[in-house]
Amino acid sequence: MMIERNISKNLIAALSDRPVVLLNGARQTGKSTLAQWIGRQRSLSYLTLDDVTVLSSARKDPAGFISELQGGVILDEVQRAPELFLAIKAEVDRNRVAGRFLLTGSANIFLLPKISEYLVGRMEILTLWPLSQDELQSRRAVFIDGAFSEKFPLITDPELNRKSLIGRLAAGGYPEVQFLSPADRRKAWFSSYVTTLVQRDVRDLSNVEGLHEMPRLLSLLAAQSASLLNVSELSRNTGLPQMTLKRYLTLLQATFLVHLVPAWFGNIGKRLIKSPRVYLNDAGLLTYLNGMDTGRLLESPEKMGHILENFVVAELMKQITWSQTQPRVFYYRTAAGQEVDVVLENAAGKIVGIEVKSAATVTARDFKGLQDLSAALGERFLRGLLLYPGPNTVPFGNKLYAVPLSALWKLVAE
Repeated sequence: MMIERNISKNLIAALSDRPVVLLNGARQTGKSTLAQWIGRQRSLSYLTLDDVTVLSSARKDPAGFISELQGGVILDEVQRAPELFLAIKAEVDRNRVAGRFLLTGSANIFLLPKISEYLVGRMEILTLWPLSQDELQSRRAVFIDGAFSEKFPLITDPELNRKSLIGRLAAGGYPEVQFLSPADRRKAWFSSYVTTLVQRDVRDLSNVEGLHEMPRLLSLLAAQSASLLNVSELSRNTGLPQMTLKRYLTLLQATFLVHLVPAWFGNIGKRLIKSPRVYLNDAGLLTYLNGMDTGRLLESPEKMGHILENFVVAELMKQITWSQTQPRVFYYRTAAGQEVDVVLENAAGKIVGIEVKSAATVTARDFKGLQDLSAALGERFLRGLLLYPGPNTVPFGNKLYAVPLSALWKLVAE
C-alpha cells in the first residue's frame, strides 16, 4: 500500500520543466515507490542500479548505456554508478527535453566530489525524508507556513497525550516500520537496516573496508542527538583519529542518516557558539539506537527530551520540502547560555524561534531563550513558539505562544 507523499506535486512540477530531476534521501524512505508511481503516470521506463546486470552495463560504458535509453526514464539508486552523471550531462546537452531523466539516489551528491557540478543548471534536486506525521494521516500540514503567517492560528488538541506521542516517537517514519506492530519486529528491522546500510551504501561511497566502527559511532551520535557536535569527545570514545572520524561523519551525512544544524549568526553584537548540533533523520531509528522502546519511555519520561527535540527537527525538515516558505534551519545559543532549539529564517530575513518541551506544564521561565532572541532581533523576530504536549495554544507575552506539539501535523490548509 502506497502512502501519498506531500512532495509529489513538487516532483511532478519539476519534471514538467527540468530535463533531470533527482529524488534523493535515505534508504527505505519510499523513493523507488514514489518514482515508479509517478513513472506510471508519465509513461517513464524504469531501471534500477541495484540490479547487478544493469549496474555492470552502466559502469562499463556509461555513454553507451545512456544513449541507448529511449524516452523518459527512471534510474533508481544512481549513486551506485556516478560515472553516469557525465553521460547524462552530454545527453541532455544534445537533446534538452523536460522530464527526460528521473533519478533516485541514497547519497547526497553535494557531499560527493565533482558529481554535482556535472548537472548544474540542468537538474533539480528534491529530498524525500521518512514519512511525516501528517502524511501518516493523509494530511498536508502547513505548520511552517502558518508560523510565518501574519497571524498564527490558535489551535487546540484535547486528544494529545504522552502515550500516543511516545508511540509516534518509537515508530518514526520509515514506511515499512509502520506495518510492524510488535516492538521486537521493529527492533529487528532497525538492526538489519543499520547493518545493511553500513555494509553496502557507506562502503560503496567510501571504497574502503574497515568500517566496523560505524554502527558504534552512529549509536554515540544517537546518544548525543540534539546537542553540540563534539568531535574530540567522539574521537576519545571511539578510538578513531579525528580525521577518520570526520570522514565517517561525512559518510553518515551523505547517506542522510545524520543531519547537522548550524548555529544562527546575525549582527546582534554577541558571541555565539559555533559548533553545529547533531540530529538523526528519524525518531524511530534514534529510539532504537538509544536502546529504548515505548515501554521504557513511558516508565522514564525524563529520557525522552532529546528524542522529542530530534523528532520535532525532523518533522520540520520534512515539511520544509513542500512548504511555500522554504526557511533555513539553525539553532541559537549564546556564550552566556541562552538558547533556542530551532531558528527558522525565511528569505526576507524574518525569524521564527521554536522551543521544544517534553513536559505538559509550561511556565514563563520556559520562554527565556525566546525572549533573549526577540530582544536581540527586534523587528526581525516574527514570533516564538514553544511546542509542548498540552491541549491549548496559550499566549505568553508579546509574540510568544505555547502551542500543542501536534500542531506540527494537525495545522493544515483550509
